[in-house]
Amino acid sequence: MTAAFGAHPVHASWLNQVEIYSSVVQRKVVSPHDFTDLAQVGDRLRAFEDRYNATAQPFQWRVTTSDLDDLLARLDRHAADHPEESSFRLAA
Repeated sequence: MTAAFGAHPVHASWLNQVEIYSSVVQRKVVSPHDFTDLAQVGDRLRAFEDRYNATAQPFQWRVTTSDLDDLLARLDRHAADHPEESSFRLAA
């Protein structure tokens, strides 16, 4: 397994992506709360959206199918060795 698992998600649903984007907006756009009115918030959000859309690039996944197979095998072994710790069973 590579170190990529610690840095990047194995997968991301559309909801995960929305949560990540919302987190970025919260940290980089609306914090600190230094707005005098809602128009300023809207202006800052539109400026961020324009900049983000101009600079965003596709995510370069570093996880290979082999890495994923290794991870799933490790999870299977862990679940078999520690059934009391497993909160779910992986479907085969």
